[in-house]
Amino acid sequence: MLRKIRIILAVVCILAVTLLFLDFTGTVHAWFGWMAKIQFLPAVLALNVGVILFLLVLTLLFGRVYCSVICPLGIFQDIVSWISGRRKKKKFRFSYSPAINWLRYGVLAVFVVALVAGIGSFVALLAPYSSYGRIVSSLLAPVYAWGNNLLAYFAERAESYAFYTTDVWLKSVSTLIIAIVTLVVLIVLAWRNGRTYCNTICPVGTVLGFLSRFSLLRPVIDTEKCNNCGLCSTKCKAACIDSKNHRIDYSRCVACMDCLDACKHDAIHYRMRNKAEKAETASVEPSDNSRRTFIATSSAVLAAAVLKAQEKKVDGGLAPILDKQTPERATRIVPPGALSARNFANHCTACQLCVSACPNQILRPSQDLMTLMQPEMSFERGYCRPECTKCSEVCPTGAIRPITRADKSAIHIGHAVWVRKNCVVLNDDVDCGNCARHCPTGAILMVPSVPGNPASRKIPAVNTEKCIGCGACENLCPARPFTAIYVEGHEAHRIS
Repeated sequence: MLRKIRIILAVVCILAVTLLFLDFTGTVHAWFGWMAKIQFLPAVLALNVGVILFLLVLTLLFGRVYCSVICPLGIFQDIVSWISGRRKKKKFRFSYSPAINWLRYGVLAVFVVALVAGIGSFVALLAPYSSYGRIVSSLLAPVYAWGNNLLAYFAERAESYAFYTTDVWLKSVSTLIIAIVTLVVLIVLAWRNGRTYCNTICPVGTVLGFLSRFSLLRPVIDTEKCNNCGLCSTKCKAACIDSKNHRIDYSRCVACMDCLDACKHDAIHYRMRNKAEKAETASVEPSDNSRRTFIATSSAVLAAAVLKAQEKKVDGGLAPILDKQTPERATRIVPPGALSARNFANHCTACQLCVSACPNQILRPSQDLMTLMQPEMSFERGYCRPECTKCSEVCPTGAIRPITRADKSAIHIGHAVWVRKNCVVLNDDVDCGNCARHCPTGAILMVPSVPGNPASRKIPAVNTEKCIGCGACENLCPARPFTAIYVEGHEAHRIS
């Protein structure tokens, strides 16, 4: 029964999280947005004390149920492992193997160093929730969108508007490649050895594994009933049951309950540990310096790193004549609510949830090595509408803080810069004024190109104090191939 309950909860969780990344209507987040916020690493980065305490208490009570019920990447591995078992039809799939602690804690140490040093690209590679998000948003979301567009095509011909088409486009080649490589590695490891990734590479698994050693409830082998048949060990995808010595490595056990169902002699029970087991835990583990590693990890994760956000390119335009060249930016543009480029880089795990949720299609993964896969703003498909706060609503890590519509209109994320040599007014001797007409804050004023001659062609003048950096001017500028006006990001956002 415990195994069935675990499977039902796991299926519900992974479906809910998957729908968050597939949904382009914004309706799913109202129901399941909390699923992203209860993921361990996002909660730590967001300093969500309530969620952190809940997950820690959950682990201390029931073991690593987070890894088998809440974490979508862990559940995905279980699905792959289950399919592999059905295909191979082997009775003895797994076997006990000692923990590779040097690798587990080595990866955790490197992860913490990267987090503190602000190497967001490396942090993003190892974050389990973010890895799953990239896989879904890069590989599954386009297929989902194509299916929706097909339904919209047939619905339109049946004079029904229950569906509407949505754009399907490649947001980042590097993120797509990383998602494919991650997926292949996970499938290979899970297909062959079940939970290898969780118990050797995943930093969240290592941290929770330390706590699960002291969990109140755990699978326990009854030595009087056990006949050393080894069935429990062959069913354990975490390879943590040493049936010969009647021992279970609780730091790797994910409380999947498979061993309970496998035992034919009722020799394994999920129950409270007794005093003898507590003494054994205390005697075995002091020599392990994992306690020191865990304390260092917790404090380092909460420290927040220093990272210089630099460079970026964005382009925009609707004219179908020529593709625009992306302008070089001295400072990349991060969404309103991010506070600053530095704060955003320190908290973002590149899960791509805000990219999937953005209705204006202006967020896309960065190509810069230091901020690789972290979202930044680009205005070739739209601009950041003042009434939209979707990215701040869905971000689970605190990289984008929740803001209201009133807040957004007052947040300056950048300022427009006019490039005289690219403007069609001067180059083609025509009237334009697109940038001024569409500026939502009235920060652009058209002035005579020849001072003192009111009859001369009008060119834009930007009031940087009023400009909030929404990108409407850049998006609608008709200049090709180089835009005549573009947005330069601010290192630190300011509020007017």
